[in-house]
Amino acid sequence: MIIPRVPVQHRRLLPDRRLSGPTPWVIAILMMLTLLAAAAGVGLARSANAIGSAISGRVTVQIVTANPVTRAEQAAALRRAAAAQPFVLSARAVGREELRATLGQWFGSADGDDPVLNSLPLPALVDIDFVGENRSGHMQQLRALVAAEAPGARIIPHAEWLGPVARLIGSLAWIAGGLVVLMTLASAAVVIMTARAALGTHFATIEMLHLIGATDRQITRLFQRRIAIDTAYGIALGSVVAAAILLLIGWQWAGITSGLAATASLGPTGWALLLALPLLAIALAALTARQTLLAALKKIL
Repeated sequence: MIIPRVPVQHRRLLPDRRLSGPTPWVIAILMMLTLLAAAAGVGLARSANAIGSAISGRVTVQIVTANPVTRAEQAAALRRAAAAQPFVLSARAVGREELRATLGQWFGSADGDDPVLNSLPLPALVDIDFVGENRSGHMQQLRALVAAEAPGARIIPHAEWLGPVARLIGSLAWIAGGLVVLMTLASAAVVIMTARAALGTHFATIEMLHLIGATDRQITRLFQRRIAIDTAYGIALGSVVAAAILLLIGWQWAGITSGLAATASLGPTGWALLLALPLLAIALAALTARQTLLAALKKIL
């Protein structure tokens, strides 16, 4: 049992003030930071997986023929030929207006209508998604197809320029997971120090209980209940603050619909993990307090 049952007359041996002392507040801070780090880790991990899945089988063919008419014809022919191949999931020609709108963000024109931009020779782009996992074989087939339909075109795998970003995000997710482990260990250390301090503070009471025949397990249950309740109050407080922060961030994040940030989300599994963490923390605190108290009481006698 996480919070053991203790007779009311025995509870009066220890003070029963809620949120007394620094322990609940320290636990609250650590719990809040743990939940925020766990949420960041889950979001980053999901983002890295989403980016990896999106770029693993996608390439862009860049056609840079000088003649704009030939360039458009080669792009259309390549798109039709690629779409007919069994190793291609989809093939899409990127429209000129879409290119102008994208480049217009860098030229200071939101709609892409800029004289300098309009004068630039824009390449023709064809996005191709592969089927299955045999990407090296698909690349060889695609190179042969591009050489036949659009000689001189350049094949750009998305993994070449977004792969390092996905790996960086994955590394940050592992760092966030490491922070969760470290803060969990710090919380356990706080519980251990609290248990030892409680034994030192109530040493006279412990001696009296031993004299009247109380066993180490009975005394442990008494102190374990007090520490578990204080810890539960701290965990509940930290969880409420962390939930408020995550809801605020989620409300602001809802407005992001594009870019890498749009791929970061907790999902049902992430929320289930965050809901389970406070309960696991209470159980860990109670178990740590119990083992610490039993070990310390054996040394007293």
